[in-house]
Amino acid sequence: MTGKPFFCPSGEYAHDAPEGRALPESWDDSVANASLAMYRAYESDKTCRLVEKMGMTPAVPPKANRKVGRDCDRETYKFRNEIERLLRRLKGYRRIFKRFDKLDATLLSFLNLALVVELICDLA
Repeated sequence: MTGKPFFCPSGEYAHDAPEGRALPESWDDSVANASLAMYRAYESDKTCRLVEKMGMTPAVPPKANRKVGRDCDRETYKFRNEIERLLRRLKGYRRIFKRFDKLDATLLSFLNLALVVELICDLA
């Protein structure tokens, strides 16, 4: 990946959608032909067109109130649950959850440490 860093915290009251659309724009061509599991909140036409333009397949089920349905790879979408469980475990680290660190670099360093601890715990 080139361009923006993979992790770039947004402002405290910033909405996720603009940040979510800016992140794939920074990826290179190595992610082409991959599937991207997303929340249903991100299944807007604008976001899905961006993902498809990048050469990826959006794996997000359509909302119930959508007029024109879209196909969804349900098997890929199931992997989103694993990510959700990891994020839930990371919320157990109060320092990450409350964003006590003033510098983004310090927050990123502690996040990396927490991910290593979670990996070790999963392997044990």
